[in-house]
Amino acid sequence: MTEETAVKTVTAKELTQKILNHEEVFILDVRNTDDFDDWKIEGKNVHVINKPYFDLLDGLDSIVDKLPKDQAIYVVCAKGGSSEYIAGEVAEAGFTNVYSIADGMNGWSEHLEPIKIGTLKNGGAIYQFVRIGKGCLSYLIESNGKGALIDTNRMLEPYEAFIREHQIQLTHVLDTHLHADHISGGRKIAEKLGATYYLPPKDAGEVTFEYQQINDGDEYQVGDTTIKAVYSPGHTIGSTSFVVDDQYLLTGDILFIDSIGRPDLAGKAEDWVGDLRNTLYKRYKELTDELLVLPAHFMTSQEMNEDGSVSRKLGRLYKENHGLNIESEDEFRRTVTENLPPQPNSYQEIRETNMGKITPEKEKQREMEIGPNRCAVR
Repeated sequence: MTEETAVKTVTAKELTQKILNHEEVFILDVRNTDDFDDWKIEGKNVHVINKPYFDLLDGLDSIVDKLPKDQAIYVVCAKGGSSEYIAGEVAEAGFTNVYSIADGMNGWSEHLEPIKIGTLKNGGAIYQFVRIGKGCLSYLIESNGKGALIDTNRMLEPYEAFIREHQIQLTHVLDTHLHADHISGGRKIAEKLGATYYLPPKDAGEVTFEYQQINDGDEYQVGDTTIKAVYSPGHTIGSTSFVVDDQYLLTGDILFIDSIGRPDLAGKAEDWVGDLRNTLYKRYKELTDELLVLPAHFMTSQEMNEDGSVSRKLGRLYKENHGLNIESEDEFRRTVTENLPPQPNSYQEIRETNMGKITPEKEKQREMEIGPNRCAVR
């Protein structure tokens, strides 16, 4: 690689902005095909091809006619090293606008993008932190200088930077349930910023740390905003949703935009399927259709709104979400016990980490979280 063809880099944040702005993005993914098939960069105007790194070491002949001459080419690998080399080769081949994606899919997986969802009745706002590379969604509620975080990811700096910038005093940190697909940062950021950490007690039987219980009907005052707990088991036995100012419904991993939560990640699919149906077909039915559903995950970019946020009115989901329209209880049981994707990577280790039983090093935590979330029934 000559100095003239030195590779440019693009950060996960910069790439996210391009995708959320619906720009045309072309990606050359040089990971192994199995890894690519399992998990890739997606978006409304994203075009991606896969050719493993080792297949390109002897030259680019197999892909050169597939590379665009008139737009940027973004090369990605697992950690950023292989993509930098291949991006240099692509540049040497005469393509002038070539970038390596910094930190590869590791960096893509860890980026959090804050998006304002809307305002609150008594002042303040609710923000959705979109973890675009993994499909995780977490929330910050701000009112009168006070704040609450819900379903916090392990990467704390984006939350801390946002809290500093908006001069918020964090008072409450809540998890809707004990997560099995990603490592919660809730307890750590609560301790760091002097907030109180809350967890449903039915999910906390094996935790090794102190916490405050979340029980059905509990209300939390955050500035001038009220967060009300609604017990909604089914994904886990302790799963709890939150209604914020009678405007927003944070459903955790119980209800998504295009699917419903899976009940099997603690090995309890047969036991919990009745709870899941009761939550979706009775408990949520008692709530107003006008609540804006804000889930803890999304599966594909098709679920995103134009601004990159993920939300739908509850009434609309009862019309459009197949998981909410299965009349037969037997068919529902079959759907949520037989039609399941593979278990999340390292899900048992992640559960044990979230219980406080193990404390993996940072690189091990990254490795445990690699891949898409798999919290939904297909």
